[in-house]
Amino acid sequence: MMRYLYSLLFVFVLFSGCGKQENYVPEVVVNYNVTLTQFSLQAKNGILLVPNQGVAGLMIVRTPSGGFVAFDRCSTVNPEKKCAIVPDEGSITATDPCSGAKFLLLDGTPQKAPAEKNLKIYNISLQGNVLLNVTN
Repeated sequence: MMRYLYSLLFVFVLFSGCGKQENYVPEVVVNYNVTLTQFSLQAKNGILLVPNQGVAGLMIVRTPSGGFVAFDRCSTVNPEKKCAIVPDEGSITATDPCSGAKFLLLDGTPQKAPAEKNLKIYNISLQGNVLLNVTN
């Protein structure tokens, strides 16, 4: 009887751990700082693209309400390709050039297929009213 239970447990563990997670952007350590002055000088249309951070770079967005949000540029459509989303000119969306998927830059939600999952969002805080800190 115990042998049967152990066999059942082994099979359960085996099958529960073998599923491939699709559209999963991997965890990487992010700790990036930018002053509000640097943001204002470097951002285009309220969007700052930061290379060499996160999986495919960071995108820091100033929202219409004056706040900030930060996303990984890695598209959630086939994230293993590390395709970096690109802000759409004159819009609050960004497009994955590899798949054509679109995302809303206010909260990272998918706006056009084949996107199904939100962009990976990072914590962002304003320190001393002069420094933006992006972390995970």
